[in-house]
Amino acid sequence: MTYQPFHIEGEDRPARWLITCDHAANTVPPAINGGSLGLDPADMARHIAFDPGTAGVGKALGKLLNAPVIMSNFSRLVIDPNRGEDDPTLLMKLYDGTIIPANRHADLAERERRLDLCYRPYHDALTRLAARPGTVILSLHSFTPQLRGRPPRPWEIGVLYAGDTRLAHPFLDRLRQEADLTVGDNEPYSGHLPGDAVDRHALQHGRPNVLIELRNDLVSDADGQNHWAKRLAPMLTEVLDATGL
Repeated sequence: MTYQPFHIEGEDRPARWLITCDHAANTVPPAINGGSLGLDPADMARHIAFDPGTAGVGKALGKLLNAPVIMSNFSRLVIDPNRGEDDPTLLMKLYDGTIIPANRHADLAERERRLDLCYRPYHDALTRLAARPGTVILSLHSFTPQLRGRPPRPWEIGVLYAGDTRLAHPFLDRLRQEADLTVGDNEPYSGHLPGDAVDRHALQHGRPNVLIELRNDLVSDADGQNHWAKRLAPMLTEVLDATGL
């Protein structure tokens, strides 16, 4: 079977939402070092390789919102689709204390090869999907409860944004009505990077957008993923309707 760097579910669904999962998979394509980055399987199952849980949440949300979903099918350690092509962290050689063996000596030619194999096809597909009139981008990510040597992260969910707060701020306000949630406002990290996926497909085109970060221990299985999708879908619908965007 020919390697496919992305998956799309529900391309013909009519909702304005477009759900993106930039770090959906920890796949290493066969053409990259024989399908291995030289890491232990336990490291490939960590947040350094992908955003655990986002594919499941994204698929469930897509069904509930009747919206298309696009998911990457390559590890962020192969090449990071949530970075600009000129970003120095596009191809990571060290991440959260772990050296990436197959990346240590990757040169510009290898970087370009990975861009052509994985990154550019994903963004071309995302560009096509986002071009539908009235698209609203929902970018899904997950974060680890604790980075090595750092304090625990208390948030169950975070909302990230940069210059465009039309959807993010009302959604934050709605989340804060949930008494059981500790909500991150541009936490566990802030904003966006120039050239990242939201910048490229939303901010540069004036498209409404919101980026949600879920703590990955809460979406580690199907029950957790479905729970969060069912919880978020009505809030997202309510907020988008209320903004009139």
